[in-house]
Amino acid sequence: MTISDYLIDFTLIGLVLLQVKGRRLTTKALVLPIGIVAYVAFEYLKGVPTADNDLFLIVGFALIGATLGGLAGRFTSVTKAADGSIIAKAGFAAAALWILGTGGRLAFQLYANSGGGPSIMHFSSAHGITSAEAWTAALILMALSEVVMRIAVLARRSYEVHGTWPLPSAPATERPRLRTSVLTGVRSMMDSSDRPLS
Repeated sequence: MTISDYLIDFTLIGLVLLQVKGRRLTTKALVLPIGIVAYVAFEYLKGVPTADNDLFLIVGFALIGATLGGLAGRFTSVTKAADGSIIAKAGFAAAALWILGTGGRLAFQLYANSGGGPSIMHFSSAHGITSAEAWTAALILMALSEVVMRIAVLARRSYEVHGTWPLPSAPATERPRLRTSVLTGVRSMMDSSDRPLS
């Protein structure tokens, strides 16, 4: 593992921990984790092996990731603030599920790179897993499915609360306030133009 790998894992954990106190939910906040995982997939995913039980391993990990991500999204409260913005607040269960997925992958990578390689190879040969690429694909697709499912759940719940799509990046009340001030200025100019010249 490189320093970048560690930073990516800790960033994904941090993104959810930031929501424990409540954080504004915007399109940017939803898309950022996908961008991080997409970068990892581009760097490390060279293919999806399908020999023997490779595909079973990959699909199994992807389903685990989707389940953890969906539950993490479900246990994150989504509410509308007074200023019109959407606030996402991760509960203890949501944070724990997210850390379980991300932390589990991090622990597996550390184990594989710190002397656990022979044990993993023995497990693989005993269960019909043909290559290290299968493990890499399984871990990456687990992360991707976890992120995408959590975002899908939060986006759906945000849509139900806010009623519009895409999600605003700024509170909805800021735009009407600006429009009102412009209209007020235009009206005052029109009123002054109607007054007779003295």
